Amino acid sequence: MNFNTILGSVDFLEFLRGKKASFLLSTSVTKTCEIPNISQAGIPGKLDLTPTLDAEFLCTKEVRSLDDIAQTPKGVPTPALITRATHELNPFSNIEILDLGLTVKPKLKYFKTYGFDLEPSRRIDDKASINAMEVFQMGVQFAQDYELKDDYVILAESVPSGTTTAQASAMALGYKCKNYFSSSFKNSPEDIKYLTIKKALANINEDDDVFTKLSNVSDNMLIFNAGFVLGSTSKNMKVVLAGGTQMAAVLLIVNSVLGMMGGSIDSSNIALCTTKWIHEDENSNIKALLAQLKFPVNAYASDFDFRESNHPALKLYDEGEAKEGVGCGAALCYAAINGINKKELTQKIESFLG
Repeated sequence: MNFNTILGSVDFLEFLRGKKASFLLSTSVTKTCEIPNISQAGIPGKLDLTPTLDAEFLCTKEVRSLDDIAQTPKGVPTPALITRATHELNPFSNIEILDLGLTVKPKLKYFKTYGFDLEPSRRIDDKASINAMEVFQMGVQFAQDYELKDDYVILAESVPSGTTTAQASAMALGYKCKNYFSSSFKNSPEDIKYLTIKKALANINEDDDVFTKLSNVSDNMLIFNAGFVLGSTSKNMKVVLAGGTQMAAVLLIVNSVLGMMGGSIDSSNIALCTTKWIHEDENSNIKALLAQLKFPVNAYASDFDFRESNHPALKLYDEGEAKEGVGCGAALCYAAINGINKKELTQKIESFLG
């Protein structure tokens, strides 16, 4: 197993080889996921449960708020399996959950869950009604207060329909991103997404400031994590953003906030890690998103795929379904720099599916 450099230098990830990581999973619900057929990140009609189940499985290897692992209507199992398998073969020092607005709290007795008294955000086509400035400041403060006991933080996410809110956020902030954002579907439901984003953008004015725009069209995870990234830079904390185009949107938000404030950051401690399925996705372009940043960033993609698996559900990943989530891209890069080979990881993932 290895990784490819999308942007920046190979040195950042090589420096982390063999070092210890704390894994933070940002979980939240945007009611945008209630729009029929907008996402396949979980069980139809129960998409709001996806981040809860992902948190439970990642921490305990079982789901507790439902009878079985969340999977899409096509039978694609959650990428939490990939991250959990990596953890079992070479454990993260600890796994902690950030509750940024869940409908159902994960049943996790012994795992640290940080609560911020946030409600799930509303549908973006009907104004998300987030206090974006407040949520952003929560992220900044959390990063500044966070006591990192390891060498670096892996910051992941689980937000169903999050690529829709990410694209709306980036477009609202003026970035070029048509066809740059990925989807949980192989064939993205562009008409549904497009109409949703079009309605969302109709609720903002060109002269609104960054936070006013985000309050209407974003989600809690994007805004909080952008605050976390900015807050982490004052502490010299190494942060790996674990995800694809949603995490690229987090960085675009950081970029816009800095532009509004006339500020700058030392981004040498920030990297983004994603999957081969995102990096090679013909329907999105993560490199083009990251290229719009005013600061340099290191970005990598794992070369892992399921070529060695015979499991039909896992083969769907290689066919373009799912692609990323629950930090699996960063987990796979972590696996690559910590000596986990493709065969043992594939077998471990398969073992969860029986």
